[in-house]
Amino acid sequence: MRVPDGFALGAATAAYQIEGAAAEDGRGPSIWDTFSHVPGTILGDDTGDTAVDHYRRVETDLDLMAHLGLDAYRFSISWPRVLPRGRGQVNRAGLDFYSRLVDGLLERGITPVATLYHWDLPQALQDTGGWLDRSTAHAFADYAHVVGTALGDRVDTWTTLNEPWCSAYLGYGSGGHAPGLTGREEPLVAAHHLSLAHGSAIAALRPVVKPDAKFSVTLNFHVFTPDGPTGPAAVEKVDALANDTFLVPMVEGRLSERLVRVTEDVTDWSFVRDGDLATIAQPLSNLGVNYYSSNAVRMWDGSGERELADGHRRGATSAWPGAEDVDFLAMPGPHTAMGWNIDPDALGRLLRGLSARYPELPLVITENGAAFDDEVAPDGAIHDADRTDYVRRHLAAALDARADGVDLRGYFVWSLLDNFEWRYGYARRFGIVRVDYDTLERTPKDSAHWYRGVLATRTL
Repeated sequence: MRVPDGFALGAATAAYQIEGAAAEDGRGPSIWDTFSHVPGTILGDDTGDTAVDHYRRVETDLDLMAHLGLDAYRFSISWPRVLPRGRGQVNRAGLDFYSRLVDGLLERGITPVATLYHWDLPQALQDTGGWLDRSTAHAFADYAHVVGTALGDRVDTWTTLNEPWCSAYLGYGSGGHAPGLTGREEPLVAAHHLSLAHGSAIAALRPVVKPDAKFSVTLNFHVFTPDGPTGPAAVEKVDALANDTFLVPMVEGRLSERLVRVTEDVTDWSFVRDGDLATIAQPLSNLGVNYYSSNAVRMWDGSGERELADGHRRGATSAWPGAEDVDFLAMPGPHTAMGWNIDPDALGRLLRGLSARYPELPLVITENGAAFDDEVAPDGAIHDADRTDYVRRHLAAALDARADGVDLRGYFVWSLLDNFEWRYGYARRFGIVRVDYDTLERTPKDSAHWYRGVLATRTL
């Protein structure tokens, strides 16, 4: 199978997961700094204080990317490294770090793809309400303007948000992610303000970045299969919450009617103001698609305990307001170390479905990859055949969809490096490059060598 000309093959990372240097060179604390320092919150009581020290090792990591031959690199910018309090005084050292990163990518022929928000909200903004406070969306637009002014002449693609579903529903609904709050209406309020931040940021970026810059957002799509006679009703509920919350306002400029219906006992949506949806629905150059696994659902019959194998670590309350009567069934194997099933066919269905729904909107797979319990061989090699097989099969499914007419422009493997995996700490490894957490030495795994071969030969 040939990788078509112009189809970008890259790798992705996120600032809090790799940078470290959490309190250096003027960086302020984020909600993940605060959350990870609460005892018992993260496996092993791990934090991102050091992570994999990318902040100090950026040149080494850039050389590693060049060795792999990456077409593009998707990274995120730490909001509190640029604006330590979320607004106001700019931290020049933080901006300079990202300027060096972008220059280093361009010098090596790698296209920079910048994400403005990958979950690390400045703690100072959380102290005034975080994503429950409408003014945070305006602060985000100001932050986007600052970063765009500094880097806009060199960055190819601007992604506003990464997986805002997790920020809203896990951060303000189940309490499973930072800032660890719970509620039923709260995640929907947070979701709307995140959407407003997305649209406001693109509007703030356009005047200050290069004319051919691309604008995007990355959503983590859930792919549901109905189970039994009540399955379709269950899919209707959870698909509205999982996929309509952000997709419909951002692409169509409206609230999803079925989302409003599912959540009618949760909220009246009065926090949506006149003009908000027009602001949110900024034209997109492409839509970022994150995909890892699939789900099967049915309506809970009220007997026994609900099944909640939704792929997310269980929080204090439900991440599905209005759908607390849905069973998320355990999926058959094989599974990754995250307990997620391996289902490349579902990725193909997802891409074809999005293409049919929005035929004029190009797609990019911005994250896809797998955690496995890697073992280091006596000679120091990491023979991660399971990861190589996972990436190969999912990339093949993506290219099959493209051959069927889906306007798919690229694929980014998650992740370039082993890193801090949120509530799992350092217990889960997604990287195609191993990081020894004691020495921080980088070692390409067999999956990295395989991926380098794909990049070199443009053949799968």
